[in-house]
Amino acid sequence: MDTQASQIHPEVRGWKEILPVKIYHEVYPTIDPTPAWNARSFQGKSVFVTGASRGIGRSTAITFAKAGAAVAIAARSQEGLQETKALLLQEVPEGRVVTYTVDVTKTSDMEEAMNGAVATFGGLDVVIANAGYSNSMDTLMDQREADDWWRTFEVNLFGVYNAWRSAAKHLRQTKGYFIAISSIVAQVRWPGSSDYQTSKHAVNRLVEFIAQENADIKTFSLHPGGVVTELAAATKLIEQGAPFPDPPELAASTMLYLCSGRADWLNGRYVDANWDLEQVEREWKEKILKNDLLVNKLDVVGF
Repeated sequence: MDTQASQIHPEVRGWKEILPVKIYHEVYPTIDPTPAWNARSFQGKSVFVTGASRGIGRSTAITFAKAGAAVAIAARSQEGLQETKALLLQEVPEGRVVTYTVDVTKTSDMEEAMNGAVATFGGLDVVIANAGYSNSMDTLMDQREADDWWRTFEVNLFGVYNAWRSAAKHLRQTKGYFIAISSIVAQVRWPGSSDYQTSKHAVNRLVEFIAQENADIKTFSLHPGGVVTELAAATKLIEQGAPFPDPPELAASTMLYLCSGRADWLNGRYVDANWDLEQVEREWKEKILKNDLLVNKLDVVGF
């Protein structure tokens, strides 16, 4: 991926800021959701997913529902939400699912939806801020319309903040989980992508603050892998030859794993859905905790 990225963007920086572990492009044994589905291990739990009208958000909602969770799905597209609901109920006929048409950039929308889900389900155990936005990654920041550049931050950063702000009091009651969808390019820089990459870098830091301010809540920023979505198409990277080889189920299964309690030691950190998380724990846990890795920091000592 480093070589391909360099060919597409010769001035790229940051691709090597990743863990040297095995990379997966499909669901693998450590995160296989089948045992959780069979055990209905999320029975009695409730999950709220933004950006759930398609793609990763849709797959995530279905994955948690198959594990027994009641699911609230939110997005701007009511039509897309109804499609997600129908697909979920095909997989889980007895599933509990409610829909909310929201704009994540509007605080009142998120508060109303989150409070509605709590009123329906009795609480919230997992909140996943998945809604995202991107312009094409080929325009220098001074040459892009200012409103278009800022829109990326409104959705990617303020949208995550709104999800967290609306969920915080509920997750404190359940000692729950909050996941913000980030990106591998949060650590990467190349000309023409300042808005998206900076917004995702800020999401990682926001997650660090959530962990610091809430001892009883587990939170992660997650790169969902390279998934062909409408957002990916908007970047124009696909037509430039960038690889997007991953199914949305990889991210969904990773999130189910992260919310299972088995990876709580990664609280407040950046996680990549492509990583072999068993290897990460076996070979890197001590180093990560000792040196406070997988967080945003200024590299002045070579960590």
